[in-house]
Amino acid sequence: MTTLTLLRDNNRLADPLVQLEILGETRAIPPFDDSLADCGHEPLLATGIEVLQIDVGKLCNQTCRHCHVDAGPDRREIMTRETAQACLDVLASNDIPTLDITGGAPEMNPNFRWLVSEARKLGRRVIDRCNLTILMAPGFDDLPEFLAEHDVEIVASLPCYLAENTDAQRGNGVFKQSIAALKRLNELGYGQPDSGRDLTLVYNPLGPTLPPPQESLEAAYHRELKARYGVVFNRLFTITNMPISRFLDDLLQSGQYDDYMQKLLDAFNPATVPGLMCRTTLSVSWDGRLYDCDFNQMLNLGLTPGLPQHIAKFDAASLKQRRIVSGRHCYGCTAGAGSGCQGAIES
Repeated sequence: MTTLTLLRDNNRLADPLVQLEILGETRAIPPFDDSLADCGHEPLLATGIEVLQIDVGKLCNQTCRHCHVDAGPDRREIMTRETAQACLDVLASNDIPTLDITGGAPEMNPNFRWLVSEARKLGRRVIDRCNLTILMAPGFDDLPEFLAEHDVEIVASLPCYLAENTDAQRGNGVFKQSIAALKRLNELGYGQPDSGRDLTLVYNPLGPTLPPPQESLEAAYHRELKARYGVVFNRLFTITNMPISRFLDDLLQSGQYDDYMQKLLDAFNPATVPGLMCRTTLSVSWDGRLYDCDFNQMLNLGLTPGLPQHIAKFDAASLKQRRIVSGRHCYGCTAGAGSGCQGAIES
């Protein structure tokens, strides 16, 4: 299949197999494992499981242009309480310190509050990957108090401190609602010094470019958000846009796919490999299937054959040192300073 064919029928981009075919279509881009071998990092192995990251569904109140999950208000994939309980059972019987809850808008899963409460009872650190606007939505406006009460860490997406840039990526009016949500979180202690309530913001580029240095951009966010809106936060993560789903569609439609993949390859940084998030994270899909990372999940790249493939079959001994399944999209995590759910890998 050619890129031109995909442009005539780009609704097929929802098919992970089609996305994988496109990712392998640019002949100048070597397989990721080849680049790992060239720098002495192959095979890529997990070093443990420090984070259980669960995608509780694709339902979301937003439809962002860059979303690699292809989430939105019309999606109906939702993690059931039975599957969520299986995740909690794994936490209860294993020394995994962090539960990282993502989506969609994870708060829209009807079992979200129960899941958070149960995980906190187990003494686990809980992260909510929040789009901010859900905190202002009807029926969810008491969520800030709930999150504060349970000392949930919030990792919140805010692509820019300028309204026009944020709205261009996430939809009209999103920035205004996001600022209102941040102010409410600040009132509850989030982002305030010594409060113990961590508020992390997430930046990702507006187009096919790599993020600027995380440290300098964080300083600019602190300065501009404080001066313009009185908003404070703890830290900023920069994340590279992955050539998956809607962002892949944008690259194809604009004719920038090949150039972007070459940009990622040219910026490949072997020093980021030891810190890749897949080495310490296990990803769980809304239906309980296991993946090395959230990006592999969206491409339906399951774990290495022979390993447990579902959370109900969890086996710590075989999963802690598993071989990571990779693809050309992995160049996104190793470009420049590196990228992942914990932001840049190198300073």
